[in-house]
Amino acid sequence: MAGYLRIATEEAFAPPELIARYRKLLEDGYDDPGFRSLWGFYSGASPRATALAERIQDLGERRLRDMDDTGIAMQILSLTAPGVQVFDAPEATALARSFNDQLSDAIRKHPDRFSGLAAIAPQDPAGAAKELERGVRQLNLKGAIVNSHTRGEYLDDSKFWAIFEAAEYLNVPVYIHPTTPPKSMIGPFIERGLDGAIFGFAVETGLHLLRIIVSGVFDRFPKLRIVAGHLGEGLPYWLFRIDFMHAAMVKANRYPAVQKLQKKPSEYIKENMYVTTSGMAWEPPILYAQSVLGVDRVLYAMDYPYQFVPEEVKVTDHLPISDADKKKLYQSNAEQVFSI
Repeated sequence: MAGYLRIATEEAFAPPELIARYRKLLEDGYDDPGFRSLWGFYSGASPRATALAERIQDLGERRLRDMDDTGIAMQILSLTAPGVQVFDAPEATALARSFNDQLSDAIRKHPDRFSGLAAIAPQDPAGAAKELERGVRQLNLKGAIVNSHTRGEYLDDSKFWAIFEAAEYLNVPVYIHPTTPPKSMIGPFIERGLDGAIFGFAVETGLHLLRIIVSGVFDRFPKLRIVAGHLGEGLPYWLFRIDFMHAAMVKANRYPAVQKLQKKPSEYIKENMYVTTSGMAWEPPILYAQSVLGVDRVLYAMDYPYQFVPEEVKVTDHLPISDADKKKLYQSNAEQVFSI
């Protein structure tokens, strides 16, 4: 493609040690139905699970070959869901540090092909902030990956705000990536197999993002940037209704935890958030997201290796947008957001 490169911004990896620890959790009867649904399947022997296990652990020739075959110039790598967020705080913190070192080593070997986000353990917010700073300053990582809720807790709780404070200070984004809904909400989803990427991921992560917005996080940290995949987990389609209902709730003083914000919720989404096309290789919603959020706010992603479908690249190649806007989608937006 003359004039621009494809940078894929939500691409997963999992060190073999993490996969082994997930399997141990399953063997020990870890009491989280979402985790058991997700990794009970991907630890199995089905063709899909086997193919994913081979690709997700590879940070070398196999991954580079897949990138070459689909014209991907660079992947921004992040630790797969649920990351280290299912472990106790000391173990999670140690694992995040180890995995960030491994990611940094892979990037040093292929600096033109890989970049990455730092894994952190929200279970220890102060430690997570320190690890983010180490990842950015010492390892040249480009932000933080948080795989949505941490044992049912969300980042809108002020006890986690050391993470946002660090991200704003370091001028790096926080990528809020889906995981399966927590025990408190997963029941109706899992009954019909809707707990994962088909719907549950978006519902749970969209909820997380809205909690962050209405809690006043962006009033406290006005320069904070958050990235969400899958074209914003549905939120761009709800902007009008979110604004209307939030204003009505504030006026009625209906909920103590819902207070007046400095801006409309939609304004924070348009000014503090970015969305990627991961898993959403479909022309209508991509064009819609660009139209309501702006072409500077939408970034390309493949969602490798969970949705490694080479033919889907053609969807974005053939979008009816200008070459200048296509370069923003594929390359320059990612360069700006992640300081590549």
